[in-house]
Amino acid sequence: MPHSIAEIFSGLRELGAVTGHLAQTEELEAAAHARLQNVIELTKKAPRRPRVLCLDWIDPYYCCGHWVPEMVEHAGGENALGRKGADSVRVSWTDIAALSPEISIVSPCGFGVEEAAQQARQLLQLLGWNDLPAALNDRAFAVNANAYFARPGPRVVDGVELLAHLIHPELWDWRGNRDAFRQVHFSE
Repeated sequence: MPHSIAEIFSGLRELGAVTGHLAQTEELEAAAHARLQNVIELTKKAPRRPRVLCLDWIDPYYCCGHWVPEMVEHAGGENALGRKGADSVRVSWTDIAALSPEISIVSPCGFGVEEAAQQARQLLQLLGWNDLPAALNDRAFAVNANAYFARPGPRVVDGVELLAHLIHPELWDWRGNRDAFRQVHFSE
């Protein structure tokens, strides 16, 4: 199992070599890296990197791991609880409250956007969640983890672009599938 974006593309190169499609795989990788670099360069222009909480699971709370913290960094966010290059781990409410996330992303492994939105709405009903900056500033989102975050393939680049839009909408427009994310409001 890959633990980083580089490892994802290394695996794709291996697959391309084994199947006799190395040239096509290298083209795909070059295009993906160009897109990633575009996001990185654009989000460098942001005045700051907001604190982002990405949850892989909500009961119990699990912060993101593997390549997702790297995706958040590329998209111009700070993911202090995420475990870059390591497995997702259980975190406490105390850890989450101390982080005081400005943006919350609910990305339950294997879930589509509607299921993730249900999970996010459940969170916002729990004591303390509505006091976090992400809820107070209407920056809580559910994403299609199954399509953009949980599977180690080229669509993680789409996931980085989606995160760039959610973290820095003033810098990055989302041009992908309209069902990629839902903004979740406390009042729902």
